[in-house]
Amino acid sequence: MNSILQFDFRVDKSNNTITVKREFAANKGLVWEAWTNPAILDQWWAPKPYRTETKSMDFREGGMWLYAMVSPTDEKHWCKNDYHTIDHGNSFTGLDAFCDEVGVINTSMPRTLWTNNFEDCGQSTVVHIHAQYNSLEDLELIISMGFKEGFTMALENLDQYIEMQFKLRSELGKGSSVRTTTYLNFPGNTEEAMNFYRSVFKSEFLGKGIQRFGDIPVDSEHPPVAESIKDMVLHVQLPILGNHLLMATDAPEEMGFKLTRGNNMHICLEPESREEARRLFDALSEGGTVTMPLEDMFFGAYFGEFSDKFGINWMINFQNE
Repeated sequence: MNSILQFDFRVDKSNNTITVKREFAANKGLVWEAWTNPAILDQWWAPKPYRTETKSMDFREGGMWLYAMVSPTDEKHWCKNDYHTIDHGNSFTGLDAFCDEVGVINTSMPRTLWTNNFEDCGQSTVVHIHAQYNSLEDLELIISMGFKEGFTMALENLDQYIEMQFKLRSELGKGSSVRTTTYLNFPGNTEEAMNFYRSVFKSEFLGKGIQRFGDIPVDSEHPPVAESIKDMVLHVQLPILGNHLLMATDAPEEMGFKLTRGNNMHICLEPESREEARRLFDALSEGGTVTMPLEDMFFGAYFGEFSDKFGINWMINFQNE
Protein backbone atom coordinates (compact mmCIF):
# COMPACT_ATOMS: atom_id res chain seq x y z
CA MET A 1 0.00 0.00 0.00
CA ASN A 2 1.12 3.56 -0.66
CA SER A 3 2.51 4.68 2.71
CA ILE A 4 0.90 8.13 2.43
CA LEU A 5 -2.64 6.68 2.34
CA GLN A 6 -4.55 6.58 5.62
CA PHE A 7 -5.02 3.22 7.30
CA ASP A 8 -6.37 2.86 10.83
CA PHE A 9 -7.49 -0.49 12.32
CA ARG A 10 -9.03 -0.61 15.79
CA VAL A 11 -10.61 -3.30 17.94
CA ASP A 12 -13.05 -2.28 20.69
CA LYS A 13 -13.76 -5.30 22.87
CA SER A 14 -16.09 -3.32 25.12
CA ASN A 15 -18.49 -2.87 22.19
CA ASN A 16 -17.61 -6.04 20.21
CA THR A 17 -16.57 -3.98 17.19
CA ILE A 18 -13.78 -3.50 14.67
CA THR A 19 -13.43 -0.14 12.94
CA VAL A 20 -11.25 0.48 9.90
CA LYS A 21 -10.50 3.79 8.21
CA ARG A 22 -8.91 3.22 4.80
CA GLU A 23 -7.98 5.68 2.06
CA PHE A 24 -7.82 4.82 -1.64
CA ALA A 25 -6.15 6.81 -4.41
CA ALA A 26 -9.24 7.18 -6.60
CA ASN A 27 -12.47 9.14 -6.82
CA LYS A 28 -15.51 8.02 -4.83
CA GLY A 29 -17.39 6.74 -7.85
CA LEU A 30 -14.65 4.29 -8.77
CA VAL A 31 -14.23 3.07 -5.17
CA TRP A 32 -18.00 2.67 -4.69
CA GLU A 33 -18.18 0.65 -7.91
CA ALA A 34 -15.35 -1.58 -6.70
CA TRP A 35 -17.33 -2.41 -3.52
CA THR A 36 -20.69 -3.00 -5.22
CA ASN A 37 -19.96 -4.56 -8.63
CA PRO A 38 -19.49 -8.35 -8.35
CA ALA A 39 -17.18 -8.52 -11.37
CA ILE A 40 -14.83 -6.11 -9.60
CA LEU A 41 -15.27 -7.61 -6.12
CA ASP A 42 -14.10 -10.91 -7.57
CA GLN A 43 -10.83 -9.17 -8.47
CA TRP A 44 -9.91 -8.07 -4.94
CA TRP A 45 -12.13 -9.20 -2.04
CA ALA A 46 -10.25 -12.41 -1.15
CA PRO A 47 -6.78 -12.25 0.44
CA LYS A 48 -4.07 -13.93 -1.63
CA PRO A 49 -3.60 -16.73 -2.54
CA TYR A 50 -7.39 -17.13 -2.39
CA ARG A 51 -9.73 -15.66 -4.99
CA THR A 52 -13.39 -14.63 -4.86
CA GLU A 53 -16.03 -16.24 -7.05
CA THR A 54 -19.50 -14.70 -7.09
CA LYS A 55 -22.44 -17.06 -7.58
CA SER A 56 -25.10 -14.34 -7.47
CA MET A 57 -25.50 -10.73 -6.40
CA ASP A 58 -28.61 -8.60 -5.98
CA PHE A 59 -27.36 -5.23 -4.73
CA ARG A 60 -30.51 -3.73 -3.25
CA GLU A 61 -32.05 -3.42 0.18
CA GLY A 62 -33.20 -6.95 0.99
CA GLY A 63 -30.89 -8.42 -1.67
CA MET A 64 -27.96 -10.77 -1.20
CA TRP A 65 -24.42 -11.39 -2.40
CA LEU A 66 -23.55 -15.11 -2.43
CA TYR A 67 -19.89 -15.84 -3.06
CA ALA A 68 -17.06 -18.27 -2.37
CA MET A 69 -13.52 -17.81 -1.18
CA VAL A 70 -11.64 -20.25 -3.42
CA SER A 71 -8.31 -21.76 -2.36
CA PRO A 72 -5.40 -22.49 -4.74
CA THR A 73 -6.60 -26.12 -4.76
CA ASP A 74 -10.16 -25.00 -5.71
CA GLU A 75 -11.65 -25.63 -2.28
CA LYS A 76 -14.62 -23.30 -1.83
CA HIS A 77 -15.60 -21.59 1.44
CA TRP A 78 -19.05 -20.05 0.97
CA CYS A 79 -20.23 -16.72 2.38
CA LYS A 80 -23.23 -14.44 1.95
CA ASN A 81 -24.00 -10.80 2.65
CA ASP A 82 -27.63 -9.78 3.21
CA TYR A 83 -27.96 -6.09 2.30
CA HIS A 84 -29.95 -4.03 4.82
CA THR A 85 -29.65 -0.35 3.84
CA ILE A 86 -28.20 1.35 0.75
CA ASP A 87 -27.58 5.06 0.15
CA HIS A 88 -26.26 4.81 -3.39
CA GLY A 89 -22.79 6.26 -3.79
CA ASN A 90 -22.45 7.01 -0.10
CA SER A 91 -23.01 4.05 2.24
CA PHE A 92 -24.45 0.59 2.71
CA THR A 93 -24.92 -1.96 5.48
CA GLY A 94 -25.12 -5.73 5.32
CA LEU A 95 -25.06 -8.81 7.52
CA ASP A 96 -22.35 -11.26 6.45
CA ALA A 97 -22.30 -14.97 7.30
CA PHE A 98 -20.54 -18.23 6.56
CA CYS A 99 -22.91 -20.53 4.66
CA ASP A 100 -23.18 -23.30 2.08
CA GLU A 101 -23.41 -22.94 -1.69
CA VAL A 102 -27.15 -22.20 -1.61
CA GLY A 103 -26.90 -19.66 1.22
CA VAL A 104 -27.91 -21.77 4.23
CA ILE A 105 -26.16 -20.11 7.18
CA ASN A 106 -23.58 -21.93 9.32
CA THR A 107 -24.94 -21.00 12.75
CA SER A 108 -21.80 -22.16 14.54
CA MET A 109 -19.79 -19.28 13.06
CA PRO A 110 -20.00 -15.54 13.86
CA ARG A 111 -21.90 -13.11 11.65
CA THR A 112 -20.54 -9.65 10.82
CA LEU A 113 -22.77 -6.60 10.53
CA TRP A 114 -20.93 -4.31 8.12
CA THR A 115 -21.46 -0.56 7.85
CA ASN A 116 -19.43 1.06 5.06
CA ASN A 117 -19.37 4.83 4.52
CA PHE A 118 -17.59 6.43 1.55
CA GLU A 119 -16.06 9.89 2.04
CA ASP A 120 -15.05 12.02 -0.95
CA CYS A 121 -11.68 13.61 -0.18
CA GLY A 122 -11.09 15.26 -3.55
CA GLN A 123 -8.15 13.35 -4.97
CA SER A 124 -8.87 10.25 -2.89
CA THR A 125 -11.68 8.40 -1.10
CA VAL A 126 -11.77 7.27 2.52
CA VAL A 127 -13.93 4.26 3.39
CA HIS A 128 -15.06 4.13 7.02
CA ILE A 129 -15.75 0.48 7.89
CA HIS A 130 -17.56 -0.67 11.03
CA ALA A 131 -17.87 -4.40 11.82
CA GLN A 132 -20.22 -5.33 14.68
CA TYR A 133 -20.40 -8.74 16.40
CA ASN A 134 -23.01 -10.24 18.71
CA SER A 135 -20.56 -11.10 21.48
CA LEU A 136 -16.99 -10.74 22.64
CA GLU A 137 -16.55 -14.45 21.97
CA ASP A 138 -17.52 -13.94 18.31
CA LEU A 139 -15.18 -10.97 17.98
CA GLU A 140 -12.23 -12.85 19.47
CA LEU A 141 -12.88 -15.86 17.24
CA ILE A 142 -12.84 -13.67 14.12
CA ILE A 143 -9.60 -12.02 15.26
CA SER A 144 -8.01 -15.42 15.96
CA MET A 145 -8.95 -16.53 12.42
CA GLY A 146 -6.71 -13.76 11.03
CA PHE A 147 -9.31 -11.12 10.21
CA LYS A 148 -6.88 -8.20 10.39
CA GLU A 149 -4.22 -9.85 8.22
CA GLY A 150 -6.70 -11.14 5.65
CA PHE A 151 -8.72 -7.93 5.38
CA THR A 152 -5.55 -5.85 5.11
CA MET A 153 -4.40 -8.01 2.19
CA ALA A 154 -7.79 -7.68 0.49
CA LEU A 155 -7.70 -3.89 0.75
CA GLU A 156 -4.20 -3.93 -0.75
CA ASN A 157 -5.65 -5.96 -3.63
CA LEU A 158 -8.06 -3.07 -4.19
CA ASP A 159 -5.10 -0.66 -4.27
CA GLN A 160 -3.62 -2.82 -7.03
CA TYR A 161 -6.90 -2.92 -8.94
CA ILE A 162 -7.12 0.87 -8.81
CA GLU A 163 -3.52 1.17 -9.95
CA MET A 164 -4.29 -1.11 -12.89
CA GLN A 165 -7.18 1.18 -13.86
CA PHE A 166 -4.79 4.10 -14.12
CA LYS A 167 -2.21 1.94 -15.88
CA LEU A 168 -4.62 1.72 -18.80
CA ARG A 169 -4.48 5.50 -19.09
CA SER A 170 -0.68 5.46 -19.39
CA GLU A 171 -1.12 4.28 -22.98
CA LEU A 172 -2.73 7.57 -23.98
CA GLY A 173 0.64 8.80 -25.20
CA LYS A 174 4.04 9.44 -23.72
CA GLY A 175 5.23 12.09 -26.14
CA SER A 176 5.54 15.78 -25.33
CA SER A 177 3.94 17.10 -28.51
CA VAL A 178 0.67 18.99 -28.33
CA ARG A 179 -2.12 17.03 -29.98
CA THR A 180 -5.81 16.18 -30.00
CA THR A 181 -6.89 12.57 -30.39
CA THR A 182 -10.12 10.61 -30.21
CA TYR A 183 -10.24 7.81 -27.63
CA LEU A 184 -12.71 4.98 -28.21
CA ASN A 185 -13.97 2.26 -25.86
CA PHE A 186 -15.56 -0.95 -27.13
CA PRO A 187 -17.31 -3.79 -25.24
CA GLY A 188 -14.95 -6.46 -26.60
CA ASN A 189 -14.79 -5.88 -30.36
CA THR A 190 -12.04 -3.24 -30.54
CA GLU A 191 -9.92 -5.40 -32.86
CA GLU A 192 -12.78 -5.84 -35.33
CA ALA A 193 -13.64 -2.13 -35.27
CA MET A 194 -10.08 -0.89 -35.62
CA ASN A 195 -9.33 -3.31 -38.46
CA PHE A 196 -12.40 -1.92 -40.21
CA TYR A 197 -11.16 1.66 -39.75
CA ARG A 198 -7.69 0.61 -40.92
CA SER A 199 -9.18 -0.73 -44.17
CA VAL A 200 -11.19 2.44 -44.74
CA PHE A 201 -8.36 4.91 -44.08
CA LYS A 202 -5.68 2.64 -45.63
CA SER A 203 -3.28 3.27 -42.77
CA GLU A 204 -1.40 1.09 -40.28
CA PHE A 205 -1.41 0.81 -36.49
CA LEU A 206 1.35 2.78 -34.78
CA GLY A 207 3.87 1.80 -32.13
CA LYS A 208 3.55 -1.78 -30.88
CA GLY A 209 0.41 -2.42 -32.90
CA ILE A 210 -2.39 -4.17 -31.01
CA GLN A 211 -1.51 -4.55 -27.32
CA ARG A 212 -3.61 -6.95 -25.25
CA PHE A 213 -4.51 -7.18 -21.57
CA GLY A 214 -2.54 -10.42 -21.46
CA ASP A 215 0.60 -8.45 -22.41
CA ILE A 216 0.59 -6.65 -19.05
CA PRO A 217 3.64 -7.98 -17.13
CA VAL A 218 2.81 -10.25 -14.20
CA ASP A 219 4.59 -9.49 -10.94
CA SER A 220 4.06 -9.90 -7.22
CA GLU A 221 2.79 -6.33 -6.84
CA HIS A 222 -0.18 -6.63 -9.21
CA PRO A 223 -3.10 -9.05 -9.45
CA PRO A 224 -3.10 -11.30 -12.54
CA VAL A 225 -5.36 -10.29 -15.41
CA ALA A 226 -8.52 -12.39 -15.55
CA GLU A 227 -8.34 -15.18 -18.16
CA SER A 228 -11.58 -13.98 -19.72
CA ILE A 229 -10.05 -10.66 -20.84
CA LYS A 230 -6.44 -11.60 -21.71
CA ASP A 231 -7.12 -11.58 -25.46
CA MET A 232 -9.00 -8.27 -25.36
CA VAL A 233 -7.33 -5.14 -26.69
CA LEU A 234 -5.55 -2.98 -24.13
CA HIS A 235 -4.44 -0.27 -26.56
CA VAL A 236 -4.17 0.44 -30.26
CA GLN A 237 -3.72 3.68 -32.22
CA LEU A 238 -4.43 4.42 -35.86
CA PRO A 239 -3.75 7.59 -37.90
CA ILE A 240 -6.71 8.67 -40.01
CA LEU A 241 -6.90 12.11 -41.75
CA GLY A 242 -4.86 15.25 -41.13
CA ASN A 243 -2.49 13.52 -38.66
CA HIS A 244 -5.45 12.80 -36.38
CA LEU A 245 -5.27 9.62 -34.28
CA LEU A 246 -7.93 7.18 -33.21
CA MET A 247 -6.92 5.37 -30.01
CA ALA A 248 -8.97 2.54 -28.60
CA THR A 249 -9.33 -0.12 -25.91
CA ASP A 250 -11.75 -2.83 -24.93
CA ALA A 251 -13.68 -1.93 -21.79
CA PRO A 252 -14.50 -5.16 -19.93
CA GLU A 253 -16.76 -5.15 -16.88
CA GLU A 254 -14.02 -7.00 -14.98
CA MET A 255 -12.00 -3.78 -15.10
CA GLY A 256 -14.90 -1.67 -13.86
CA PHE A 257 -16.29 -0.33 -17.13
CA LYS A 258 -19.97 0.10 -17.92
CA LEU A 259 -20.36 1.02 -21.57
CA THR A 260 -23.42 2.47 -23.21
CA ARG A 261 -23.65 4.13 -26.59
CA GLY A 262 -22.68 7.73 -26.04
CA ASN A 263 -20.19 7.25 -23.19
CA ASN A 264 -17.71 5.20 -25.21
CA MET A 265 -15.90 8.05 -26.99
CA HIS A 266 -13.75 10.88 -25.60
CA ILE A 267 -11.95 13.81 -27.15
CA CYS A 268 -8.46 13.64 -25.65
CA LEU A 269 -6.50 16.91 -25.35
CA GLU A 270 -2.74 16.83 -24.74
CA PRO A 271 -1.74 20.47 -24.09
CA GLU A 272 1.72 22.01 -23.88
CA SER A 273 1.78 22.69 -20.12
CA ARG A 274 0.21 21.87 -16.75
CA GLU A 275 -1.21 25.38 -16.62
CA GLU A 276 -2.96 24.96 -19.96
CA ALA A 277 -4.20 21.52 -18.88
CA ARG A 278 -5.77 23.07 -15.76
CA ARG A 279 -7.28 25.96 -17.75
CA LEU A 280 -8.85 23.63 -20.30
CA PHE A 281 -10.13 21.25 -17.62
CA ASP A 282 -11.72 23.98 -15.51
CA ALA A 283 -13.25 25.84 -18.45
CA LEU A 284 -14.64 22.84 -20.30
CA SER A 285 -15.94 21.01 -17.21
CA GLU A 286 -17.82 24.02 -15.80
CA GLY A 287 -21.46 22.99 -15.46
CA GLY A 288 -20.59 19.42 -16.45
CA THR A 289 -19.80 16.22 -14.55
CA VAL A 290 -16.26 15.38 -13.46
CA THR A 291 -15.66 11.62 -13.52
CA MET A 292 -11.96 11.78 -12.67
CA PRO A 293 -10.47 14.96 -11.14
CA LEU A 294 -7.41 16.44 -12.82
CA GLU A 295 -4.43 15.29 -10.76
CA ASP A 296 -0.98 13.73 -10.92
CA MET A 297 -1.20 10.03 -11.65
CA PHE A 298 1.37 7.40 -10.70
CA PHE A 299 2.10 6.72 -14.40
CA GLY A 300 3.57 10.20 -14.81
CA ALA A 301 0.67 12.17 -16.26
CA TYR A 302 -1.46 15.06 -15.10
CA PHE A 303 -4.79 13.54 -16.09
CA GLY A 304 -8.54 14.02 -15.71
CA GLU A 305 -11.87 13.08 -17.30
CA PHE A 306 -15.28 14.75 -17.47
CA SER A 307 -18.44 15.26 -19.48
CA ASP A 308 -19.17 18.87 -20.34
CA LYS A 309 -22.55 20.57 -19.88
CA PHE A 310 -23.57 19.43 -23.37
CA GLY A 311 -22.82 15.77 -22.62
CA ILE A 312 -19.56 15.59 -24.60
CA ASN A 313 -16.82 13.43 -23.02
CA TRP A 314 -13.30 14.80 -22.63
CA MET A 315 -9.90 13.64 -21.37
CA ILE A 316 -7.09 16.05 -20.46
CA ASN A 317 -3.65 14.43 -20.48
CA PHE A 318 -0.39 16.30 -19.85
CA GLN A 319 2.60 13.99 -19.68
CA ASN A 320 5.05 15.11 -17.01
CA GLU A 321 8.71 15.02 -17.96
